[in-house]
Amino acid sequence: MKVIHLHQEETEIIQLAIDNNRQAQQLIYSKFSSKMLSVCRQYIKDVQLAEDVMITSFMKVFTNLKRFENKGSFEGWIRRIMVNECISYLRVQKKIKFVEDENYTEESFNGIESQLSTDQIQFLIDGLPDGYKMVFNLYAIEGYKHNEIATMLGINEGTSKSQLSHARKMLQKQIITLKRQENGTE
Repeated sequence: MKVIHLHQEETEIIQLAIDNNRQAQQLIYSKFSSKMLSVCRQYIKDVQLAEDVMITSFMKVFTNLKRFENKGSFEGWIRRIMVNECISYLRVQKKIKFVEDENYTEESFNGIESQLSTDQIQFLIDGLPDGYKMVFNLYAIEGYKHNEIATMLGINEGTSKSQLSHARKMLQKQIITLKRQENGTE
């Protein structure tokens, strides 16, 4: 009985995909496409547009596979390409607007209430202006630091922090409104 470790198997599949093996590429796409569509959907409200960006991103994944150095996770590498492609798409569409706000205050935020469903959370995040949404996703979901976000988006670090602060405030107000509607008090 031959035992193949998953990491070794993944490395072999990646090498086959680099060599333009369509079955290996299909396997990679099948394994990661649903997660990556979810990533794209976090940034792009329209599901069909998010899917288009995901497919374009996978083309970049396959074009640049030889650059993957097996440092860190393969999924993380793909995810980074997806996020960068979403940012590029939104830039081209001129959907991102950032407002410089030097007078913001950083407040504590306990996170989105655990009683909310994933669909409700996504609905609330979708309600944010694109600039707020982008910074919120990069910081709260992807785990980037403000200096990294600033570099990625071509803004200063203070703008990133203020966008996050405004996004959090809007989400808190939306949660309160949603809870009141559910309780029949609004």
